[in-house]
Amino acid sequence: MNVSRLLLILGDHLDLHSAALAGLDPASDLCVFIEARSEAEQVWSHKARIVLFLSAMRHFAAQLQERGLPVLYHSLGDSAGKSLIEQLQETLQRYRPSELLCAQPGNWELREAIRSLCARLDVIYQEYDDHRFLFPLDVFNTWAKGRKQYRMEQWYRFVRQRSGILMQDGKPQGGRWNYDSDNRRSFGREGPGWIPEPVAFAPDAITQEVIALVEKEFPEHPGQLAQFAWPVTAEQAEQALEDFLRHRLPSFGAFQDATWPGEVWLYHSRLSAAMNLGLLNPQRVIDGAIAELEAGRAPLAAVEGFVRQILGWREYVRGIYWREMPGYRESNALAAEQPLPAWYWTGEIEMACLRDVLQRTLATGYAHHIERLMVTGLFALLLGVRPQAVHEWFLAIYVDAIDWVEMPNVLGMSQYADGGLLASKPYVASGQYLQRMGGHCSRCPFRPEQATGADACPFTTLYWDFLQRHWEPFSKHPRTALQWRNLERKSADELAAIRSQAAALRQRFAGTTA
Repeated sequence: MNVSRLLLILGDHLDLHSAALAGLDPASDLCVFIEARSEAEQVWSHKARIVLFLSAMRHFAAQLQERGLPVLYHSLGDSAGKSLIEQLQETLQRYRPSELLCAQPGNWELREAIRSLCARLDVIYQEYDDHRFLFPLDVFNTWAKGRKQYRMEQWYRFVRQRSGILMQDGKPQGGRWNYDSDNRRSFGREGPGWIPEPVAFAPDAITQEVIALVEKEFPEHPGQLAQFAWPVTAEQAEQALEDFLRHRLPSFGAFQDATWPGEVWLYHSRLSAAMNLGLLNPQRVIDGAIAELEAGRAPLAAVEGFVRQILGWREYVRGIYWREMPGYRESNALAAEQPLPAWYWTGEIEMACLRDVLQRTLATGYAHHIERLMVTGLFALLLGVRPQAVHEWFLAIYVDAIDWVEMPNVLGMSQYADGGLLASKPYVASGQYLQRMGGHCSRCPFRPEQATGADACPFTTLYWDFLQRHWEPFSKHPRTALQWRNLERKSADELAAIRSQAAALRQRFAGTTA
């Protein structure tokens, strides 16, 4: 086959409506898929994450073949341990196309490697526009130019005005830009009660084959596959969207920050993985949510809170990633160097909230945003874990994790490693915050109100220690001074006891590293 152009389709480029596909000539162009072991081993990927990517890729390739498009598929068994770049090089040398087409990869280093390879082989590298995002990066870069910090609320208002989404006569619909203050309810002592389970997708023959492959090839990787039910096609992703809009969106806003023992999904959408892989268009998701508002089936606070995550946050972290890389990866403004405890990979820890969230995450590859920020992420921040280790764990363990989205969320929002470029302050709290937002503390041997002693909650001990260790930059910071001033209520003896107990915790957990 004489090939004019190769279209490289990565695991997060699975958009059936992409302009590149529409412009392909089946007589002279070729679609290429590459499964590479190294992509699952760069970080110790959760089995469900590997299955999701491979199954979605195989389904997508089959759909392209049904459309009459020529497909070259390098499966995991064909790779002989070669990296994605090595296999791509062999493919380019074999077919000698004049041009390689690709949507922007989700990883800065991979993008640079592809561009470098094409330059060496004298192949034109062309990135095409795709629909996985609402705005070109130029929009973010123009907005960000000259800013010392990037504040999500300012970006969010900018894109609301630019797009007209949830706007009326140039003003925010309902008279407020966001409804955060309405969206912080907890479930109370009785818990959430009955919540509709999200639609599940039983593995078909392709997915079953991939599950067997992953169990064979990656037996030591974390995670379980018995509950694998993620959407792996655009049709399934659309079903998942409709299920969320009708059954969980109305209550999503009020309880989006709440947690509860044993509850994986609560009112969350479970759509991030489908959007990040390209199976679900973000504009379609936003339009669907607004349609529920207009039909009177969902309140404005819920719809606005949901739309903000997609229109605001998702586009925002993508912009930060590409504007700040490659240096952003090494950010460590708080000089945190503690190793990540090994029990992050097992869930074997006595703290009830961490045990529950970690064990559910290992079973499903999922935790909602507050559990990531204020349970697993918060504990790592308070403990002083090296932020790159935290990022690598997040990237490995969550099925929706891709470098462009996970890195700013972890290094910027969760760990404050970028020194305030993304977040205006470190998001730190004691165990009493977790007590208010969920039901774990009543099932835990530790007491959230205690900072010292055998029953002291490690979150609370490390919280007060964090305030002491970082007094200098935050005690006079306009967003944090009031929080840090609480240290003045504690005696010198209390503060010394907290420091001693925190040091013991760090020493103890340093001895349980992976």
